[in-house]
Amino acid sequence: MAAAPISFAAMASKEKVVKEPLNTVQVEGQVILKIAKHCREADAAAIITGQLLGLDVGATLEITDAFPYPGHMGEEQEAGEGGESYQLEMMRCLRDVNADNNTVGWYQSTISGSYQVVEIVETFVSYMASLERCVCLVYDTTAAAGGALGVKAVRLGDSFVQAYREGSLTIEKIRAKGLSWHDVFVEIPVTVHNSHMAAALAAEIAPPSATTALDYERLGLGVAPLLEKNLEFLNDCLDDVMGEQGKLSMYQNNVRRQQQAIAQFKMQRRQDNLVRRAAGEETLSEDPPEGMFKAVAEPNQLDNMLLSNQMASYCQHINTATEQALSKLKLMDGLQAALP
Repeated sequence: MAAAPISFAAMASKEKVVKEPLNTVQVEGQVILKIAKHCREADAAAIITGQLLGLDVGATLEITDAFPYPGHMGEEQEAGEGGESYQLEMMRCLRDVNADNNTVGWYQSTISGSYQVVEIVETFVSYMASLERCVCLVYDTTAAAGGALGVKAVRLGDSFVQAYREGSLTIEKIRAKGLSWHDVFVEIPVTVHNSHMAAALAAEIAPPSATTALDYERLGLGVAPLLEKNLEFLNDCLDDVMGEQGKLSMYQNNVRRQQQAIAQFKMQRRQDNLVRRAAGEETLSEDPPEGMFKAVAEPNQLDNMLLSNQMASYCQHINTATEQALSKLKLMDGLQAALP
C-alpha cells in the first residue's frame, strides 16, 4: 500500500480553507502512460503503487505528474522512514526542475476492479491527516488489456470518514449514522488532458482505424473468460461474507450466554439476600461486581461493507459484459435474418 503523504505545500501552510466540493479529476495523458508502463514492467500478479502530484484548483483536482515506488520496497518500508525519505528526495528533485511537487494522492493497480480492502481505507485516513482532499487513481489492468481506459478516481465518503475516526464500526453506530456500503467510496469523474503537441503527435502516429466489411472482430462474443473470472471472485466474496456472518453469530451467542450468566447471578443473589434478611444480616447488591462480566467485543462491520462494495463491482462487470455480448448477438441475428 502507498506510503504516508509528504507535501511541501501542506507543511508550509496549516490554514484550513473551505473549498468547493471535488467534482472532477483531470489527469494528464503522460500520467496514465507512466502508470501503464509501471504495470507492464512489474510482475503481473503484483499490486504496484506510486505517488500522484498536481494541483488542487477549485472543484477540479489536476494530476500533472506521478512517480512509482521502487519495486524492492516493501509495505513496511513504504509506510516508514524509508518511504518518506524516498518521497522527499523525489519531490525535492522535482522542485529543483520547477515541476509540480505537491502530493494529491496515490495510484495503485488492481485486477478486475477489486480495490475495496481495509488497507486502502487506512491509507486514505493517513493521507487525509495532512491533505484535505486526496484521491486514489485505480488502474484496472484487466480492463486496460481489453482496450478500455481502465482508470477511475475514488475517495472516501465524508460521512464514512467521520464514523471511521470515531472507532470501531459497530452495527449500532452504522444504524445511528445511516451508513451503508454505498457511503464508503465515492467515484469522481475522470477527464484526460493532453497538450496540443501531444494531441498532434497522437494523431500523426495513430494507425488508420477505418471499419471495413471484413472487420468481424468487433462482433466477437468471447466474454466467457471474463464472466468466469468475475464469478470466481464473486464466489470468493460470498465465502468471506459467510465468514463475517459467522463472527456476528458467535458474538450474539456470547452476548446471550453472558446475559444468562448475569440473570443467574442476580437470581442467586436474591436467594442469598432472603437468607441474610431472615438472619438479620445486611443484604448485598444484586448488581454484579465491576469487572466480573466484561463487555463482549462487537465485531467491526468494516469488512462487511468492503465486501459488499467488491461484490457490487463484480456484478457491475458481469452486467456490462453480458449487455455488450447480448447486443452483439442481437445484431448478428438481425444480419443473418437479412441474408437471402
